[in-house]
Parts: sequence; structure tokens; C-alpha cells
Amino acid sequence: MEIKISVQSTPNPNALKFIVTQPVKTEGKVTFKSVHECPGIPLAQHLFSIANVADIHFFENVITVTQNGNGDWDTMIEQIKSVITEKIPGHDPNFAVAKEKKELPPTDPQLMKIDEILDRTVRPYLQSDGGDLQVMKLDGNTLLVNYQGACGSCPSSTAGTLKAIENILKEEFNPNIEVVSLQNS
Repeated sequence: MEIKISVQSTPNPNALKFIVTQPVKTEGKVTFKSVHECPGIPLAQHLFSIANVADIHFFENVITVTQNGNGDWDTMIEQIKSVITEKIPGHDPNFAVAKEKKELPPTDPQLMKIDEILDRTVRPYLQSDGGDLQVMKLDGNTLLVNYQGACGSCPSSTAGTLKAIENILKEEFNPNIEVVSLQNS
């Protein structure tokens, strides 16, 4: 089967989405911040061998690659497409990583409600831009979240997107909630 790859921009100038005609992660999503976080996943390991790659996010049939700001996208795109084309035939999209254990659905009723609101209102947009959001904990009226993929280093995630999430949760969950990003704390 011929592998086709299309490249799409994201709101983050340092991240691009590579949409592949084959699945890269059949269940869930995962973000890798270094080659050490992806043992046994040659596709991810080889993507980290490309200079200036800072972050890789797998979700369904999308690989979002975030660079450190020092790379030339024209050069990197060709290298990334080459690695994907070479490694995807042997890639197992059903891979599991220890990190995923931390992302089990919350059992706390308040966090479950927050997740339901975010699933309906925010996550589809973040995922379409090559990222996502993980709810870390609720401490009183302060919700700690962790951006993933392209969202992790996107300038708008630390201000505009965070404020929009907070406004949605104020309206639908708790008027006194404050949303804080792990990236900013």
C-alpha cells in the first residue's frame, strides 16, 4: 500500500502536522519529549534523530512534530517525510507506553465533569491543531492542566487558549475556577 503524507500547519509556528494514510496510534495519544521516552518505537526514535526536533505527538493517523525554533522547516519536512515513509511499514500503531498509565480517565466526579466539558468544547479543536490537553488535578478552585503536542509550546496556549478554557469552565462548571498550565507553573 502506498503511503501518502500531507503536511499541515498548526497555530504554533514551531509545530507541523504530518497526516499519514496509516494509523500511528490506534488507541489514545502520546507525546514524547525525547528519544529516551520512546524505547521500542523506531518511528519515534528516528524522528528524534532529526536535528532540532523537540517533541513528537502521535494521535490516530497524525504525527505532530514540534521543533526547537532553530530548524529550517523546508529541510526538516523532507527529512521527517523520509523517516515516516521508511519506518511506517514496520510501525505498530497498537504500541503501549508506561506514560499512558498516568492518563487513565479520572475517577473523581468533579474531574470527570471537567473532562466531559473539555471533550465536548475544547479537545476537538486542540486535536485538529495537532495537540491536546490533559487534566492533571483540581486543587480547590485551581485546575492544573498539561498541554500536549503542538499546544505544548504554542504561544496562544499560554494566554488566549488558557483563558478560553477557563471561561468555558467558569460558565459550565464553577464560576470561581482558575485554570493554570503546567507549562507556566
